[in-house]
Amino acid sequence: MSKRDETFDPLAEVERIRARRAEARRKLYRKSRLDKYRAELVAMKQAGASCADLAEWLRVSHRCKVNRSSIDRYLKKLPELTGAQAVTVEPEATMSKEDR
Repeated sequence: MSKRDETFDPLAEVERIRARRAEARRKLYRKSRLDKYRAELVAMKQAGASCADLAEWLRVSHRCKVNRSSIDRYLKKLPELTGAQAVTVEPEATMSKEDR
């Protein structure tokens, strides 16, 4: 069948274009340098280490130079810390009058 004999199907073309655009929009995951140390970073953060402490630990122990803010952004995306930090923070409104 030649190109001239084919009929133009606008709905099929629109679907093909939308599928191509959706594929281009999809975010690609890049592996972080911090993924190797994820368990240790989470454990030390839960133990009370600051992001500057974690950056120093990575630099001294693993020769991995990472900025403090990069560690902060990395840790904010982890589900282990988002759930754990929400549990540890208690609002004062839950305290009864007798406890005050």
